[in-house]
Amino acid sequence: MAIRKLTFDEIFSRQPGLEELKTLRRVPLYALIQNIRSMHNVGSIFRTSDGVRLKHLFLTGFTPTPPRKEIDKTALGATDSVPWSYEKDGTKILRQLKKKEINLVVVEHTNKSIPYTDVNYEFPMCLIMGNEVEGISQEIIKQADVAVDIPMLGMKQSLNVSVAYGIIIYHILSRYLENNTNVLQSK
Repeated sequence: MAIRKLTFDEIFSRQPGLEELKTLRRVPLYALIQNIRSMHNVGSIFRTSDGVRLKHLFLTGFTPTPPRKEIDKTALGATDSVPWSYEKDGTKILRQLKKKEINLVVVEHTNKSIPYTDVNYEFPMCLIMGNEVEGISQEIIKQADVAVDIPMLGMKQSLNVSVAYGIIIYHILSRYLENNTNVLQSK
């Protein structure tokens, strides 16, 4: 049988609806984004977070929050399917997560960063992404358990924040699914 593109009906019949999604177990994976300025990046991060069934997305600093048409344009409804909250001070959230023994992983160029593919991720965990230009604040980096980066072989030192988020979070999800295939529920 030849490979055939699925119809929209076939694709949507495999996906949970909003109400069903509320009943499904979420991956023990959190994300905190700090001072993301682009609403399109925020929307893209929401959409990717929906794709991995993220437990919670924390928006911090001057990161814009829904509802905003610029966020919704790229989120495509994911602001309704991803649990999220806003807190100006991201360090406050990280202190709470640390008390719950949630591992903190920053995506940043530091003196101790290792390639994101070389980490043995421990769950539950929180992935932390920073501003498109300035990155993550030193106050947040200090709280991290590990720092990772994406090897860059060209002239540029980094990728767009929403692209980097997608690459790393799907890698982390693949590591989680190696031992937790029951999360992949089909209808």
